[in-house]
Amino acid sequence: MPELKDRLIVALDVDTLEKAEKIVSVLGNKVQFYKVGSQLFTAYGPKAIEMAAGKGGKVFLDLKFHDIPNTVYSATASGTSPNVFMMTVHVQGGIGMLKKAAEGAAMRARELNIKKPFVVGVTKLTSEESGVKDVLDAARTAKEAGLDGVVCSVLEAKKIREEFGKDFIIVTPGIRPRGSSAGDQKRIATAREAIEAGADYIVVGRPILEASDPLKAVDELLQ
Repeated sequence: MPELKDRLIVALDVDTLEKAEKIVSVLGNKVQFYKVGSQLFTAYGPKAIEMAAGKGGKVFLDLKFHDIPNTVYSATASGTSPNVFMMTVHVQGGIGMLKKAAEGAAMRARELNIKKPFVVGVTKLTSEESGVKDVLDAARTAKEAGLDGVVCSVLEAKKIREEFGKDFIIVTPGIRPRGSSAGDQKRIATAREAIEAGADYIVVGRPILEASDPLKAVDELLQ
């Protein structure tokens, strides 16, 4: 079974590239995966990916592509690079869009002669209330479209693992240490709960970014 350090994605949800670079530098070889989302990418574009990669990290490009199929095809193709190991699209875009998303990443990976990044579908945001059935339906659509997996909360992870097996990737955000504030998240879990429910990757942001000692926060999480 992979160690937690091989599952941990630290979310670089900060407002400047300098802050993001400081976090990556501080965490060093403790963390290998970093999420670059809308906030950082909108401000700095590919520079954010290059910064993390330059320090030895791999990027989870979390832009939740949701547009007409041809546009999303181009977006996943553009997002495919040796430094991006996974990216997101929104399942609400429909099966036609999702199929084109998978095709775009695969096409560009062949052109570059690199491993295709995982393309995973966002089912429901963890800031939203949601029934398990809604998320399972979204996961079925993602699977049918040829995506590699989904993003879901721990509340749905076990059911998804049971239905789709061990090769379907599950990414679980909304990770909080026990007793900490949920913030704007509604469906949260501890790292242990997420892994036990079947998550392949966990995404952790504020508990690390807002800690007085981010490296210590990572150590405590890994323990």
